[in-house]
Amino acid sequence: MALPPASTGVEIPAALLDTLWSEAEAGSLELSRDEFAQKLMAVGAKYNYGLAPGQRASSMQVETFYRALQLRELALAHACALGREAAWEQFLQRFRAPLTLAAVAITGSSSLGQDLADSLYSELFGLTERDGQRRSPLASYSGRGSLMGWLRTTLAQRHVDHHRRTRRETPLEDTDFAAASSAPTPTTEALSRLGDSLAETLRALTPDDRFLLSAYFLDRRTLLEIAQLLCIHESTVSRKLKNLTAGLHRQLLKRLQASGMSKRAADEALGTDPRDLDLNLRNLLQAPTAGTFSNQTKSSGTKQT
Repeated sequence: MALPPASTGVEIPAALLDTLWSEAEAGSLELSRDEFAQKLMAVGAKYNYGLAPGQRASSMQVETFYRALQLRELALAHACALGREAAWEQFLQRFRAPLTLAAVAITGSSSLGQDLADSLYSELFGLTERDGQRRSPLASYSGRGSLMGWLRTTLAQRHVDHHRRTRRETPLEDTDFAAASSAPTPTTEALSRLGDSLAETLRALTPDDRFLLSAYFLDRRTLLEIAQLLCIHESTVSRKLKNLTAGLHRQLLKRLQASGMSKRAADEALGTDPRDLDLNLRNLLQAPTAGTFSNQTKSSGTKQT
């Protein structure tokens, strides 16, 4: 397969690239530093490092964006798209069984599920030609969400597309995956309302709640690390996070409906990746009253539950 064209993204400092390449375990995938750098810069340029269009990212914002990516899965997908045998061996070992199970769940049939999974494998291997070159859909994976989630969505969309081609007059049966993949993209107005509602909801949280969300989702700390810092049990942290995220979902749904959106439109909007909003979540969660994980470490050694 041909290498992608050079990216127009900001060049990555050598020391940072070495760190990211090592964390991604890209060497075991037969992926060079230059190849991984090209992919990182392409993703960074595409999403403007998580900033609003037109804003210029600082070196710290660029690094923060890269460190928030699913580096190992991004390297794996990119190496597979380039046809690296070692990467495909790891991919099949990790994803073949769960992907087949997901396909069976989508179709409601073992045989149809196997056929759906097999057809996606062929597509992922890059058997489709475009402009005389073999192309793999894995090249479009950005690392901004889990690779398994991306694969499930791709499976579901292929199922929907196949159904529409072969049974245009027959309604598609409801399934969780099909519903998620066929939901329309929220409009600009819906995204704006979602951004405003999310900002209001996060600002209304207590400093402790904002710190918990920041430590887990932004600083990417484990439950055990957070538990040790707060001097509470790991299961307590897990329970707090579960209750907190469920409460956020309810509050967002209520705010969106209060803004004039229907429940269905609000549910669809809540399926949006927060990183696609014109919103700086880190600034919201790490306001002066909420500090980063490292700041909290320095100031709350005696904190109890």
